[in-house]
Amino acid sequence: MASITAQNGSSAPPAEVAEESLWKQLTTVRRIFQASPVFRTLLAISAGSFFVVVFTALGQVVLNQWNQPFYDAIERRNVGAFFHQLQIFAGIAGVMVLLNISQQWLNQRFRLKVREGLTRDLICEWMLPRRAFRLANAGAIGVNPDQRMQEDAGHLADLTTDLAFGLLQSSILLVSFVGVLWSLSEGFAFNIGGRIVDIPGYMVWAAIIYAGSASWLSWRVGRPLIALNSERYNREAALRFTMMRVNEHIDSISLAGGETGERQKLENDLGSVLLAMRNIFRAQINLSWVVDSYGWVTVVAPILVAAPVYFSGHISFGGLMMAVGAFNQVHTSLRWFVANIGAITDWRATLHRVTAFRSALLETDALNEAEGHIEFVLNDVNRMTIDRLDVVSPSGRTRLEEPHVEIKAGERVVITADPGIGKTLLFRALAGLWPLGSGRVGLPKDEAITFLPRTPYMPPGKLREILSYPHGNTFSEADLAGALSRVGLQRMVPMLDTEARWERELSDDDERLLAFARILLHKPRWIVMDEVLEAMEPQCLRRVLAILQDDLEDATVVSIGRPVPERNLFSRRLQLIKEPRPSERLSTRPDKSLEGTPA
Repeated sequence: MASITAQNGSSAPPAEVAEESLWKQLTTVRRIFQASPVFRTLLAISAGSFFVVVFTALGQVVLNQWNQPFYDAIERRNVGAFFHQLQIFAGIAGVMVLLNISQQWLNQRFRLKVREGLTRDLICEWMLPRRAFRLANAGAIGVNPDQRMQEDAGHLADLTTDLAFGLLQSSILLVSFVGVLWSLSEGFAFNIGGRIVDIPGYMVWAAIIYAGSASWLSWRVGRPLIALNSERYNREAALRFTMMRVNEHIDSISLAGGETGERQKLENDLGSVLLAMRNIFRAQINLSWVVDSYGWVTVVAPILVAAPVYFSGHISFGGLMMAVGAFNQVHTSLRWFVANIGAITDWRATLHRVTAFRSALLETDALNEAEGHIEFVLNDVNRMTIDRLDVVSPSGRTRLEEPHVEIKAGERVVITADPGIGKTLLFRALAGLWPLGSGRVGLPKDEAITFLPRTPYMPPGKLREILSYPHGNTFSEADLAGALSRVGLQRMVPMLDTEARWERELSDDDERLLAFARILLHKPRWIVMDEVLEAMEPQCLRRVLAILQDDLEDATVVSIGRPVPERNLFSRRLQLIKEPRPSERLSTRPDKSLEGTPA
């Protein structure tokens, strides 16, 4: 059962969301956090991290400068100076440990806040009225929204934190050590064929050329990982969806002996995941050839670059080690892109999944000019009006036989149709869930309408919470017990505080009776039902009809489905018909998930 207040509808979202540019995706994320309550906290953490990284870089410079007197003391075999430098090292190391732990703590806080901001925003957008339903009918983008909001948002938060602070640290270290490396190579000239060639700061240029070539080649080899990672996540989502579906319907599958067929579907989905992973592994191996090759060259590269200065006598052995350390720091900063190419491609793929999902959520509110849409209005008087309503789906157009229908407050109306006409589609259209079509639906202003589907929703939790849904537990013990007794479920009164998955504990009729107990408590003025009465056993049906006639005698009841044997409840009957020929505008849509549930 869903209790909603009448409001305007909108068209269905597109089946797919085109990939946006990186700049547009980053702009989307920036707007998310600017509107988030965690924004100020993120700014404070970022500022703290910046200062910690700056002091860490200064500590690295001091440690690099410490190399020269330490290794010079070793070269001179000066034991006193050697132990003195060890004492200095202990102080430097202690400060660096404190800074590193502080940075880890700030990183963890930043990671948590980024995930909180992303996930809260996606949940809020997803749970706006009717959006989740429309997204579920939007094609592939609406599959497994839980994975997009939980796993993808969490993964994006982790990758963003690691990459952002890694880039910040590398940038500050680069600025700090470029000056050191430049000064160490200052004044050195190459003697080439008797000609003196002076290259100011040549070790800096050597580091830039070396790391730049590695970055360029790594990007060229590793770029396919972006698409491969995105494909893998999509196939993982399909496998997870199949597993969840099998688990939810395992009773029916076991009774039908369908384990073999379901196993084949699971194995097919698993095979597609494994194929995607094999493609990723091949791309990673190709990337490893580049990264590992440069890694081994890096072992001797700084010594080779600094060796001419050392052998010419411009620096001591300690100066050589200082130059090697500075070169390694500059090179490490410059090759940050190479070292993180795998994480960057993963981040790009995850960012696209999250922003594409959010874009799809927002687009569910945009009217699609290529397709007609049903107009929803609020009537000034307490009545429901249906004017020239055509509900359009890929299989045809469903409409009422009477072009103009007015249902006044207190009326009891049954809308009947032959099997397969689209009764559930009409039910969804009246509820504003299905906007495709034409015509106008006028809903009573300032009146909450209870829409009761064939299978009532039973959220997990205590029984008293189920009866109070979707509001909080605002009913007394006596009211709850009275409602259960009135529908014939008095045996469940002692279980009001029992927490369970009630949709698995109760029979279909008990679920429907529990839904009517909920209606008795909320006492809505308007009730619209989708094939609820004809699905009930005769004894339960008589009890529900008595409740509608006696306890809810002032409520307006619209029942969509076949007429019930007891005809006294309904004073009016409407006929639903269908044109079998598909409309031109929807005949090109291949997504069968857009069809309404067959009656």
